[in-house]
Amino acid sequence: MMRGCLIEGDRYAAATDMENDKRELIDLMLRSGVLKFGDFTTKSGRQAPYFIDAGRYRSGCQIAQLGALYARAISAQFGREFDVLFGPAYKGIPLAVATAMALHREHGHDVDFCFNRKEAKDHGEGGILVGHELRDGDRVLIVEDVTTAGTSIRETVPLLRAKARVELAGLIVSVDRLERGESENGALRDLSESYGMKAFAMLTIDEIIQDLRGRVVDGQMVLDARLESRLAAYRAQYGARA
Repeated sequence: MMRGCLIEGDRYAAATDMENDKRELIDLMLRSGVLKFGDFTTKSGRQAPYFIDAGRYRSGCQIAQLGALYARAISAQFGREFDVLFGPAYKGIPLAVATAMALHREHGHDVDFCFNRKEAKDHGEGGILVGHELRDGDRVLIVEDVTTAGTSIRETVPLLRAKARVELAGLIVSVDRLERGESENGALRDLSESYGMKAFAMLTIDEIIQDLRGRVVDGQMVLDARLESRLAAYRAQYGARA
């Protein structure tokens, strides 16, 4: 596989519409080793035939390209109706930073960002949050990599609300696995209803499967019949109600 970064002149590859952005994100995940197929245990404890590991983004070009994709999706879906980007530790941290940079650079939208530590710091400035100091009335947009059962977001919201009376402006993830959350509905829908916020995914697992069906990427057939069968069985077991 290629290292995973598309460059056009001295700029990041810029898609001009949503469908191109979806294909660009899929290819970036594949070439960066972020989207993997095999046998994995998700954070929710489910045994899955695929895994999305944002920790595999490892170069400046990759994270810049990803940030540009997030920024385009945010501008299209949320406009400027937010004040702060929040990235849950750990994988959400570089996402929030790269997205804030891309929003400023490519959309002229300068917003603050913050993120949390896994453990509170008891020296120096102390506390559990780093970056923008949350204030009452701040409109916070949460930037996350993927949602399965919504566990990470349900851990994140209390951290934000413990710091200030913030408004949840929304949640954006790169991939919605379209799995059940606390109900038969998809986790993203559950989160949206639970917290009264818009929740948006740049891609769904069904869109990934559809795009990769029959495609050869860098000389390899990514999705063969056996793997597609395993994915269908997993979706049948854990898939959300349509």
